[in-house]
Amino acid sequence: MLAMMTRIILASQSPRRLQLLGQIGIECLVQPADTDESVLPNESPEAYVLRVAIAKARKVRDYQHDVLPMPILAADTTVALNGCIFGKPVDDLEAAEMLKAFSGRTHEVHTAIVLVTPKRMLTAVNTTQVTFCNLSDAMIASYLKTGEHRDKAGSYAIQGHAGAWVKHMSGSYTGVMGLPLYETAQLLADAQTDFK
Repeated sequence: MLAMMTRIILASQSPRRLQLLGQIGIECLVQPADTDESVLPNESPEAYVLRVAIAKARKVRDYQHDVLPMPILAADTTVALNGCIFGKPVDDLEAAEMLKAFSGRTHEVHTAIVLVTPKRMLTAVNTTQVTFCNLSDAMIASYLKTGEHRDKAGSYAIQGHAGAWVKHMSGSYTGVMGLPLYETAQLLADAQTDFK
């Protein structure tokens, strides 16, 4: 097993991230950060998720008043198709349009991770390619009735019903869920020395 930090401040209220961290034995103090997630002009998906994750981590760090008892972990995920960012849908109509755009095509899921210690900020960005099967209007309508698309980048949750649409995936399954565990564990292992 990889030796790594086992207690962190999680700058997210995502139950999926909390679940994934628990899966690898990480205890979390949840302290979500409310940040502006607007996309800047001409911003690439990778730059966007990294900037937002850094903003979340910095906001929570500022709450600590210069005392950082454990590392702060922040993450952000977005979905992109041909360089166009697909965030969280504002309503069911927008969610349906997003899913139609992904039908029979390969899109990318980008997740940035930021770990703040008293000494430094560590970052990583994971990109996973996901190919969906052809989606009929009936399939999309049925999926929207589940409610899984709400508050999800790209309007779907791979760990739910939409997992049956994935013809091929190249990258990290947990990254598509919102937190690539390999990269997260590597950052936590690297941060060990900052708390000695």
